[in-house]
Amino acid sequence: MSIRQLILDTETTGLYAKSGDRLVEFAALEMIDRRITGSNLHIYINPECEVPEEVVKVHGLDNAFLADKPTFAQVGQKIADYMQGAELIIHNAPFDVGFLNMEFSRMGLPEIAELNCQVTDTLVMAKQRFPGQKNSLDALCNRFKIDRSKRVFHGALIDCELLGEVYLAMTREQYGLDITADKEEPTVGQIQTVQTDFILPQNLKVLHANTDEETAHNAYLDNMAKQNGGKCLFREE
Repeated sequence: MSIRQLILDTETTGLYAKSGDRLVEFAALEMIDRRITGSNLHIYINPECEVPEEVVKVHGLDNAFLADKPTFAQVGQKIADYMQGAELIIHNAPFDVGFLNMEFSRMGLPEIAELNCQVTDTLVMAKQRFPGQKNSLDALCNRFKIDRSKRVFHGALIDCELLGEVYLAMTREQYGLDITADKEEPTVGQIQTVQTDFILPQNLKVLHANTDEETAHNAYLDNMAKQNGGKCLFREE
């Protein structure tokens, strides 16, 4: 069974979900089998309260822009339905989960755990992989050479796009080879051999890589090994 993952981010009026701050933006990009599907959800939200000037400087969303946007009460059910049963990929997950749970509770909707959502925190992943280093989204983009030139403000949608690339880069050695439902899933780096009765056509034309293609391929593997502590699965015998 394919795993439905959502790369998720929010923007808010402040830092404290339990002290009156509210959501102003929700974004989630759907990913199935490590591929973005295009079935995404992005909503600007009227917080029904003042957005402090210092916060506007961070995400660029002021009350004038948000005035005609729907309130969370108008879109909360849509967000909950979209999230139902998915694995949520979030950077610094307690922050976003705390705000979403607060907003759901205000409406009397189930919280994230009750929506059967699994939460994966990429900040925790990064700290385990790069202990003692900066692990902000900007720092990780720099580390993995991901272009973040479009990130003028901390917008939820652009942050989701960047986080998706960071997550794929950090999990490049993970393989979701769910061949059969009753077999144990492979561990990181394992590849299963699949028996098949397929007969290779005798007249199949084989195209070999040219010198330029081999050079480009080796450069890609060099970069992959550099990002994974000198290891590259495709060069292991």
